[in-house]
Amino acid sequence: MLRTSLFLQVFCALGLGVLVGRLWPDVGTAVQPLGDGFVRLIKAVIAPLVFCVVVTGIAKAGNLRAFGRIGLKALIWFEVATTFALVFGLLAGNLFRPGAGMNVDPSTLDTSAVADQTGGGSLPSTSEFVLHALPESAVGAFAENSLLQVLVLACLMGAALLHLGLTRVPAILPAVEQVQDIVFAIVGFVMRLAPLAVFGATAHLVGEYGLGVMSTYGKLIGVCYAVALVFLLLLAVALKLTTGLSLWRFVRYTREEMLLALGTASSETVMPRMMQKLRKAGCRDDAVGLVLPTGYSFNLDGASIYLSVATLFIAQAVGVDLTLGQQITVVLMLMLTSKGMAGVPGSAFLALSATASALGVIPAGAVALLLGVDRIMDSMRVATNLLGNCVAVFAVSRWEGALDTVRAKKVLGGEIAVVLEEDDPRAQSGAGQPAATVEQAKETG
Repeated sequence: MLRTSLFLQVFCALGLGVLVGRLWPDVGTAVQPLGDGFVRLIKAVIAPLVFCVVVTGIAKAGNLRAFGRIGLKALIWFEVATTFALVFGLLAGNLFRPGAGMNVDPSTLDTSAVADQTGGGSLPSTSEFVLHALPESAVGAFAENSLLQVLVLACLMGAALLHLGLTRVPAILPAVEQVQDIVFAIVGFVMRLAPLAVFGATAHLVGEYGLGVMSTYGKLIGVCYAVALVFLLLLAVALKLTTGLSLWRFVRYTREEMLLALGTASSETVMPRMMQKLRKAGCRDDAVGLVLPTGYSFNLDGASIYLSVATLFIAQAVGVDLTLGQQITVVLMLMLTSKGMAGVPGSAFLALSATASALGVIPAGAVALLLGVDRIMDSMRVATNLLGNCVAVFAVSRWEGALDTVRAKKVLGGEIAVVLEEDDPRAQSGAGQPAATVEQAKETG
Protein backbone atom coordinates (compact mmCIF):
# COMPACT_ATOMS: atom_id res chain seq x y z
CA MET A 1 0.00 0.00 0.00
CA LEU A 2 2.85 2.39 0.78
CA ARG A 3 4.18 1.92 -2.76
CA THR A 4 0.86 2.45 -4.49
CA SER A 5 -1.12 4.86 -2.30
CA LEU A 6 -0.20 8.54 -2.71
CA PHE A 7 -2.43 9.38 0.25
CA LEU A 8 -0.49 7.05 2.55
CA GLN A 9 2.86 8.30 1.24
CA VAL A 10 1.91 11.93 1.83
CA PHE A 11 0.46 11.14 5.26
CA CYS A 12 3.68 9.41 6.35
CA ALA A 13 5.75 12.29 4.95
CA LEU A 14 3.61 14.74 6.93
CA GLY A 15 4.23 12.88 10.19
CA LEU A 16 7.94 12.51 9.48
CA GLY A 17 8.20 16.22 8.68
CA VAL A 18 6.63 17.16 12.03
CA LEU A 19 9.03 14.82 13.85
CA VAL A 20 12.16 16.09 12.10
CA GLY A 21 11.17 19.73 12.48
CA ARG A 22 10.49 19.25 16.18
CA LEU A 23 13.67 17.31 17.01
CA TRP A 24 16.12 18.87 14.53
CA PRO A 25 14.95 22.38 13.58
CA ASP A 26 18.11 23.09 11.56
CA VAL A 27 17.49 20.02 9.41
CA GLY A 28 13.89 21.14 8.93
CA THR A 29 15.05 24.49 7.59
CA ALA A 30 17.62 22.80 5.34
CA VAL A 31 15.04 20.62 3.58
CA GLN A 32 12.72 23.52 2.72
CA PRO A 33 13.88 23.50 -0.97
CA LEU A 34 12.15 20.12 -1.39
CA GLY A 35 8.76 21.77 -0.94
CA ASP A 36 9.63 24.94 -2.83
CA GLY A 37 11.00 22.98 -5.79
CA PHE A 38 7.86 20.88 -6.07
CA VAL A 39 5.63 23.97 -6.06
CA ARG A 40 7.75 25.50 -8.84
CA LEU A 41 7.44 22.38 -10.99
CA ILE A 42 3.66 22.27 -10.61
CA LYS A 43 3.31 25.98 -11.34
CA ALA A 44 5.26 25.44 -14.57
CA VAL A 45 2.46 23.29 -16.04
CA ILE A 46 -0.62 25.09 -14.67
CA ALA A 47 -0.80 27.78 -17.36
CA PRO A 48 -0.56 25.42 -20.39
CA LEU A 49 -3.00 23.02 -18.72
CA VAL A 50 -5.62 25.73 -18.10
CA PHE A 51 -5.18 26.99 -21.66
CA CYS A 52 -5.70 23.53 -23.18
CA VAL A 53 -8.71 22.65 -21.01
CA VAL A 54 -10.49 25.95 -21.71
CA VAL A 55 -9.83 25.86 -25.47
CA THR A 56 -11.04 22.26 -25.82
CA GLY A 57 -14.00 22.98 -23.54
CA ILE A 58 -15.19 25.91 -25.66
CA ALA A 59 -14.57 24.07 -28.93
CA LYS A 60 -16.43 20.95 -27.81
CA ALA A 61 -19.32 22.86 -26.24
CA GLY A 62 -19.70 24.77 -29.48
CA ASN A 63 -21.42 27.69 -27.77
CA LEU A 64 -19.51 30.78 -26.72
CA ARG A 65 -22.61 32.34 -25.15
CA ALA A 66 -22.90 29.40 -22.78
CA PHE A 67 -19.29 29.97 -21.79
CA GLY A 68 -20.06 33.62 -21.07
CA ARG A 69 -23.03 32.63 -18.92
CA ILE A 70 -20.81 30.27 -16.95
CA GLY A 71 -18.36 33.11 -16.29
CA LEU A 72 -21.08 35.50 -15.17
CA LYS A 73 -22.71 32.94 -12.87
CA ALA A 74 -19.31 32.06 -11.42
CA LEU A 75 -18.59 35.71 -10.57
CA ILE A 76 -22.00 36.02 -8.88
CA TRP A 77 -21.30 32.91 -6.81
CA PHE A 78 -17.81 34.14 -5.90
CA GLU A 79 -19.02 37.54 -4.72
CA VAL A 80 -21.81 36.08 -2.59
CA ALA A 81 -19.54 33.44 -1.05
CA THR A 82 -16.63 35.76 -0.20
CA THR A 83 -18.90 38.47 1.20
CA PHE A 84 -20.61 35.90 3.40
CA ALA A 85 -17.20 34.62 4.56
CA LEU A 86 -16.12 38.17 5.49
CA VAL A 87 -19.32 38.90 7.43
CA PHE A 88 -19.21 35.49 9.09
CA GLY A 89 -15.63 36.10 10.22
CA LEU A 90 -16.54 39.50 11.68
CA LEU A 91 -19.46 38.01 13.61
CA ALA A 92 -17.16 35.36 15.11
CA GLY A 93 -14.51 37.96 15.94
CA ASN A 94 -17.07 40.07 17.80
CA LEU A 95 -18.47 37.06 19.61
CA PHE A 96 -15.23 35.42 20.76
CA ARG A 97 -12.91 38.50 20.83
CA PRO A 98 -9.60 36.64 20.24
CA GLY A 99 -7.43 39.74 20.83
CA ALA A 100 -9.13 41.02 23.96
CA GLY A 101 -6.90 41.49 27.01
CA MET A 102 -3.56 41.49 25.15
CA ASN A 103 -3.02 45.26 25.73
CA VAL A 104 -0.24 45.55 23.16
CA ASP A 105 1.68 48.79 22.67
CA PRO A 106 2.10 49.14 18.86
CA SER A 107 5.25 51.23 19.30
CA THR A 108 7.07 48.20 20.68
CA LEU A 109 6.45 46.10 17.54
CA ASP A 110 9.09 45.61 14.86
CA THR A 111 7.30 46.63 11.65
CA SER A 112 10.37 46.07 9.46
CA ALA A 113 9.56 42.35 9.40
CA VAL A 114 6.24 43.16 7.71
CA ALA A 115 8.13 45.02 4.97
CA ASP A 116 10.33 41.94 4.52
CA GLN A 117 7.25 39.75 4.12
CA THR A 118 5.66 42.01 1.52
CA GLY A 119 8.89 42.84 -0.33
CA GLY A 120 7.89 46.49 -0.39
CA GLY A 121 5.04 45.71 -2.78
CA SER A 122 1.43 46.81 -2.81
CA LEU A 123 -1.93 45.45 -3.84
CA PRO A 124 -3.14 46.54 -7.29
CA SER A 125 -5.95 49.05 -7.59
CA THR A 126 -9.18 48.01 -9.32
CA SER A 127 -8.10 49.51 -12.64
CA GLU A 128 -4.64 47.94 -12.36
CA PHE A 129 -6.18 44.57 -11.57
CA VAL A 130 -8.44 44.73 -14.63
CA LEU A 131 -5.60 45.85 -16.90
CA HIS A 132 -3.29 43.16 -15.54
CA ALA A 133 -5.90 40.54 -16.46
CA LEU A 134 -5.50 41.54 -20.11
CA PRO A 135 -2.39 40.04 -21.76
CA GLU A 136 0.17 42.44 -23.18
CA SER A 137 2.06 39.53 -24.69
CA ALA A 138 0.92 36.00 -25.43
CA VAL A 139 4.30 34.64 -24.43
CA GLY A 140 4.45 36.88 -21.37
CA ALA A 141 1.14 35.55 -20.01
CA PHE A 142 2.61 32.06 -19.87
CA ALA A 143 6.05 33.21 -18.74
CA GLU A 144 4.60 35.16 -15.82
CA ASN A 145 2.15 32.35 -15.02
CA SER A 146 -0.74 34.83 -14.98
CA LEU A 147 -3.82 32.62 -14.98
CA LEU A 148 -6.30 35.40 -15.76
CA GLN A 149 -4.29 36.44 -18.81
CA VAL A 150 -4.02 32.80 -19.92
CA LEU A 151 -7.79 32.47 -19.53
CA VAL A 152 -8.35 35.50 -21.75
CA LEU A 153 -6.06 34.06 -24.43
CA ALA A 154 -7.80 30.67 -24.18
CA CYS A 155 -11.22 32.29 -24.58
CA LEU A 156 -10.02 34.19 -27.65
CA MET A 157 -8.59 31.06 -29.23
CA GLY A 158 -11.70 29.02 -28.42
CA ALA A 159 -13.86 31.74 -29.95
CA ALA A 160 -11.65 31.82 -33.05
CA LEU A 161 -11.98 28.05 -33.45
CA LEU A 162 -15.77 28.32 -33.28
CA HIS A 163 -15.77 31.23 -35.73
CA LEU A 164 -13.58 29.50 -38.30
CA GLY A 165 -15.12 26.08 -37.83
CA LEU A 166 -13.21 22.90 -37.16
CA THR A 167 -13.34 21.97 -40.84
CA ARG A 168 -11.18 24.99 -41.80
CA VAL A 169 -8.58 24.32 -39.08
CA PRO A 170 -8.90 20.57 -38.55
CA ALA A 171 -5.46 20.07 -37.00
CA ILE A 172 -5.67 22.68 -34.22
CA LEU A 173 -8.07 21.03 -31.76
CA PRO A 174 -6.38 17.58 -31.94
CA ALA A 175 -3.02 19.32 -31.41
CA VAL A 176 -4.30 21.14 -28.32
CA GLU A 177 -5.72 17.88 -26.96
CA GLN A 178 -2.38 16.15 -27.52
CA VAL A 179 -0.55 18.93 -25.68
CA GLN A 180 -3.06 18.49 -22.87
CA ASP A 181 -2.24 14.78 -22.69
CA ILE A 182 1.47 15.60 -22.52
CA VAL A 183 0.90 18.10 -19.69
CA PHE A 184 -1.10 15.51 -17.76
CA ALA A 185 1.78 13.05 -18.18
CA ILE A 186 4.21 15.65 -16.81
CA VAL A 187 1.91 16.20 -13.85
CA GLY A 188 2.04 12.45 -13.21
CA PHE A 189 5.85 12.52 -13.16
CA VAL A 190 5.98 15.50 -10.80
CA MET A 191 3.34 14.05 -8.44
CA ARG A 192 5.70 11.20 -7.60
CA LEU A 193 7.77 13.79 -5.75
CA ALA A 194 4.79 14.91 -3.63
CA PRO A 195 5.84 13.03 -0.44
CA LEU A 196 9.28 14.69 -0.53
CA ALA A 197 7.62 18.08 -0.97
CA VAL A 198 5.28 17.56 1.98
CA PHE A 199 8.18 16.37 4.15
CA GLY A 200 10.28 19.43 3.29
CA ALA A 201 7.48 21.96 3.74
CA THR A 202 6.27 20.49 7.04
CA ALA A 203 9.74 20.08 8.55
CA HIS A 204 10.52 23.70 7.68
CA LEU A 205 7.27 24.98 9.19
CA VAL A 206 7.72 23.16 12.49
CA GLY A 207 11.46 23.83 12.59
CA GLU A 208 11.18 27.58 12.01
CA TYR A 209 8.05 28.42 13.97
CA GLY A 210 7.96 25.61 16.52
CA LEU A 211 4.88 24.61 18.45
CA GLY A 212 5.08 27.41 21.01
CA VAL A 213 3.11 29.75 18.77
CA MET A 214 0.07 27.61 19.49
CA SER A 215 0.02 28.78 23.10
CA THR A 216 0.60 32.47 22.33
CA TYR A 217 -2.03 32.71 19.60
CA GLY A 218 -4.19 29.76 20.63
CA LYS A 219 -7.45 31.70 20.79
CA LEU A 220 -6.97 33.36 17.41
CA ILE A 221 -6.02 30.05 15.78
CA GLY A 222 -8.97 28.30 17.41
CA VAL A 223 -11.45 30.97 16.29
CA CYS A 224 -10.22 31.00 12.68
CA TYR A 225 -10.22 27.23 12.32
CA ALA A 226 -13.63 26.89 14.01
CA VAL A 227 -15.15 29.56 11.76
CA ALA A 228 -13.66 27.85 8.70
CA LEU A 229 -15.12 24.51 9.80
CA VAL A 230 -18.60 25.98 10.29
CA PHE A 231 -18.28 27.76 6.92
CA LEU A 232 -17.42 24.45 5.25
CA LEU A 233 -20.45 22.84 6.88
CA LEU A 234 -22.61 25.60 5.41
CA LEU A 235 -20.92 25.03 2.03
CA ALA A 236 -21.82 21.35 2.35
CA VAL A 237 -25.45 22.31 2.88
CA ALA A 238 -25.34 24.65 -0.14
CA LEU A 239 -23.79 21.90 -2.28
CA LYS A 240 -26.46 19.42 -1.18
CA LEU A 241 -29.28 21.85 -1.93
CA THR A 242 -27.97 22.92 -5.34
CA THR A 243 -26.68 19.60 -6.68
CA GLY A 244 -27.70 16.82 -4.29
CA LEU A 245 -24.01 15.90 -3.82
CA SER A 246 -22.18 15.28 -0.56
CA LEU A 247 -19.16 17.45 0.29
CA TRP A 248 -17.84 14.76 2.63
CA ARG A 249 -17.86 12.23 -0.20
CA PHE A 250 -16.04 14.73 -2.39
CA VAL A 251 -13.39 15.17 0.32
CA ARG A 252 -12.93 11.40 0.44
CA TYR A 253 -12.75 11.31 -3.37
CA THR A 254 -10.01 13.99 -3.36
CA ARG A 255 -8.29 13.04 -0.09
CA GLU A 256 -4.87 12.72 -1.73
CA GLU A 257 -5.09 16.20 -3.21
CA MET A 258 -6.44 17.72 0.01
CA LEU A 259 -3.62 16.24 2.09
CA LEU A 260 -1.03 17.39 -0.44
CA ALA A 261 -2.44 20.92 -0.44
CA LEU A 262 -2.35 21.00 3.36
CA GLY A 263 1.17 19.59 3.48
CA THR A 264 2.62 22.07 1.01
CA ALA A 265 0.37 24.97 2.13
CA SER A 266 -0.46 25.64 -1.51
CA SER A 267 -3.68 24.95 -3.38
CA GLU A 268 -1.90 25.52 -6.71
CA THR A 269 0.00 22.26 -6.30
CA VAL A 270 -3.22 20.29 -6.73
CA MET A 271 -4.99 22.39 -9.36
CA PRO A 272 -4.12 20.04 -12.25
CA ARG A 273 -5.39 16.93 -10.47
CA MET A 274 -8.45 18.74 -9.13
CA MET A 275 -9.35 19.78 -12.67
CA GLN A 276 -9.10 16.17 -13.78
CA LYS A 277 -11.15 14.82 -10.89
CA LEU A 278 -13.88 17.41 -11.35
CA ARG A 279 -14.11 16.51 -15.04
CA LYS A 280 -14.24 12.82 -14.20
CA ALA A 281 -17.00 13.56 -11.69
CA GLY A 282 -19.33 14.83 -14.39
CA CYS A 283 -18.49 18.53 -14.67
CA ARG A 284 -18.18 19.75 -18.25
CA ASP A 285 -14.74 20.80 -19.49
CA ASP A 286 -15.62 24.44 -20.13
CA ALA A 287 -17.10 24.87 -16.64
CA VAL A 288 -14.08 23.32 -14.93
CA GLY A 289 -11.61 25.21 -17.09
CA LEU A 290 -13.19 28.58 -16.37
CA VAL A 291 -14.58 28.39 -12.83
CA LEU A 292 -11.72 26.68 -10.97
CA PRO A 293 -8.79 28.85 -12.19
CA THR A 294 -10.86 32.04 -11.89
CA GLY A 295 -11.76 31.09 -8.34
CA TYR A 296 -8.08 31.18 -7.41
CA SER A 297 -8.24 34.97 -7.87
CA PHE A 298 -11.86 35.81 -7.05
CA ASN A 299 -13.06 33.19 -4.56
CA LEU A 300 -10.69 33.20 -1.59
CA ASP A 301 -13.15 32.13 1.11
CA GLY A 302 -10.50 31.02 3.60
CA ALA A 303 -8.48 34.19 3.14
CA SER A 304 -11.65 36.26 3.61
CA ILE A 305 -12.39 34.56 6.92
CA TYR A 306 -8.82 35.08 8.11
CA LEU A 307 -8.69 38.75 7.08
CA SER A 308 -11.93 39.67 8.85
CA VAL A 309 -11.03 37.82 12.06
CA ALA A 310 -7.46 39.13 11.97
CA THR A 311 -8.63 42.74 11.57
CA LEU A 312 -10.72 42.49 14.72
CA PHE A 313 -7.87 40.64 16.49
CA ILE A 314 -5.32 43.42 15.97
CA ALA A 315 -7.89 46.08 16.86
CA GLN A 316 -8.79 44.31 20.10
CA ALA A 317 -5.12 43.62 20.88
CA VAL A 318 -4.27 47.35 20.84
CA GLY A 319 -7.44 48.28 22.71
CA VAL A 320 -9.54 49.68 19.84
CA ASP A 321 -13.26 48.87 19.70
CA LEU A 322 -14.53 49.19 16.13
CA THR A 323 -18.00 50.64 15.66
CA LEU A 324 -20.61 49.07 13.39
CA GLY A 325 -19.89 51.66 10.70
CA GLN A 326 -16.16 50.94 10.88
CA GLN A 327 -16.79 47.20 10.60
CA ILE A 328 -18.94 47.79 7.52
CA THR A 329 -15.97 49.72 6.11
CA VAL A 330 -13.79 46.69 6.86
CA VAL A 331 -16.11 44.46 4.82
CA LEU A 332 -16.16 46.90 1.90
CA MET A 333 -12.39 47.32 1.94
CA LEU A 334 -11.69 43.60 2.11
CA MET A 335 -14.22 42.88 -0.66
CA LEU A 336 -11.95 44.93 -2.92
CA THR A 337 -8.48 44.08 -1.62
CA SER A 338 -9.09 40.34 -1.38
CA LYS A 339 -9.69 40.14 -5.15
CA GLY A 340 -6.17 41.28 -5.94
CA MET A 341 -4.36 39.08 -3.43
CA ALA A 342 -3.52 36.08 -5.62
CA GLY A 343 0.17 35.88 -6.47
CA VAL A 344 1.20 38.97 -4.47
CA PRO A 345 3.91 38.28 -1.83
CA GLY A 346 2.66 38.99 1.69
CA SER A 347 -0.78 39.83 0.32
CA ALA A 348 -2.53 39.22 3.65
CA PHE A 349 -0.34 41.84 5.38
CA LEU A 350 -0.87 44.28 2.53
CA ALA A 351 -4.65 43.85 2.71
CA LEU A 352 -4.65 44.25 6.49
CA SER A 353 -2.39 47.31 6.31
CA ALA A 354 -4.65 48.91 3.69
CA THR A 355 -7.70 48.21 5.82
CA ALA A 356 -6.06 49.64 8.95
CA SER A 357 -5.05 52.78 7.05
CA ALA A 358 -8.59 53.20 5.69
CA LEU A 359 -10.09 52.98 9.17
CA GLY A 360 -7.59 55.46 10.65
CA VAL A 361 -7.99 54.11 14.19
CA ILE A 362 -5.75 51.02 14.08
CA PRO A 363 -1.99 51.67 14.05
CA ALA A 364 -0.49 50.22 10.86
CA GLY A 365 2.33 48.69 12.93
CA ALA A 366 -0.17 46.47 14.73
CA VAL A 367 -0.23 44.21 11.65
CA ALA A 368 3.16 42.93 12.84
CA LEU A 369 1.30 41.05 15.59
CA LEU A 370 0.32 38.44 12.99
CA LEU A 371 3.85 37.66 11.81
CA GLY A 372 4.19 34.72 14.17
CA VAL A 373 0.87 33.11 13.31
CA ASP A 374 0.30 33.84 9.63
CA ARG A 375 2.06 30.69 8.42
CA ILE A 376 -0.01 28.54 10.83
CA MET A 377 -3.14 29.87 9.16
CA ASP A 378 -2.09 28.61 5.74
CA SER A 379 -3.68 25.19 6.25
CA MET A 380 -7.05 26.77 7.09
CA ARG A 381 -6.88 29.17 4.17
CA VAL A 382 -5.75 26.53 1.67
CA ALA A 383 -8.39 23.95 2.62
CA THR A 384 -11.25 26.47 2.71
CA ASN A 385 -10.20 28.20 -0.53
CA LEU A 386 -9.82 24.89 -2.35
CA LEU A 387 -13.11 23.36 -1.22
CA GLY A 388 -14.91 26.65 -1.81
CA ASN A 389 -13.72 26.70 -5.42
CA CYS A 390 -14.63 23.06 -6.01
CA VAL A 391 -18.13 23.62 -4.61
CA ALA A 392 -18.40 26.62 -6.94
CA VAL A 393 -17.54 24.40 -9.92
CA PHE A 394 -20.29 21.93 -9.04
CA ALA A 395 -22.87 24.62 -8.24
CA VAL A 396 -22.22 26.72 -11.36
CA SER A 397 -22.11 23.58 -13.54
CA ARG A 398 -25.49 22.52 -12.17
CA TRP A 399 -26.84 26.05 -12.63
CA GLU A 400 -25.78 26.05 -16.28
CA GLY A 401 -26.82 22.44 -17.00
CA ALA A 402 -23.17 21.41 -17.41
CA LEU A 403 -23.18 18.72 -14.68
CA ASP A 404 -23.91 15.03 -15.10
CA THR A 405 -25.44 14.56 -11.64
CA VAL A 406 -25.97 10.81 -12.02
CA ARG A 407 -22.33 10.26 -12.90
CA ALA A 408 -21.18 12.62 -10.13
CA LYS A 409 -23.06 10.64 -7.49
CA LYS A 410 -21.63 7.36 -8.76
CA VAL A 411 -18.07 8.68 -8.82
CA LEU A 412 -18.26 10.29 -5.37
CA GLY A 413 -19.98 7.20 -4.00
CA GLY A 414 -17.22 4.93 -5.28
CA GLU A 415 -19.41 3.08 -7.78
CA ILE A 416 -17.13 4.18 -10.62
CA ALA A 417 -13.39 3.76 -10.10
CA VAL A 418 -11.62 6.72 -11.70
CA VAL A 419 -8.23 6.42 -13.37
CA LEU A 420 -6.65 9.79 -14.19
CA GLU A 421 -4.92 10.45 -17.49
CA GLU A 422 -1.52 10.70 -15.81
CA ASP A 423 -2.00 7.24 -14.30
CA ASP A 424 -3.29 5.70 -17.55
CA PRO A 425 -1.92 7.40 -20.69
CA ARG A 426 -4.41 5.48 -22.83
CA ALA A 427 -7.37 7.15 -21.11
CA GLN A 428 -9.21 9.67 -23.28
CA SER A 429 -10.05 13.10 -21.95
CA GLY A 430 -13.51 14.61 -21.77
CA ALA A 431 -16.28 14.27 -19.22
CA GLY A 432 -19.61 13.08 -20.47
CA GLN A 433 -18.16 10.35 -22.72
CA PRO A 434 -19.11 6.71 -22.08
CA ALA A 435 -17.32 5.57 -18.95
CA ALA A 436 -15.42 2.78 -20.68
CA THR A 437 -13.80 5.25 -23.09
CA VAL A 438 -13.02 7.93 -20.53
CA GLU A 439 -11.42 5.81 -17.85
CA GLN A 440 -11.25 2.20 -16.82
CA ALA A 441 -14.55 2.34 -14.98
CA LYS A 442 -15.88 -0.49 -12.87
CA GLU A 443 -19.41 -0.79 -11.59
CA THR A 444 -19.01 -2.13 -8.06
CA GLY A 445 -22.50 -1.69 -6.65
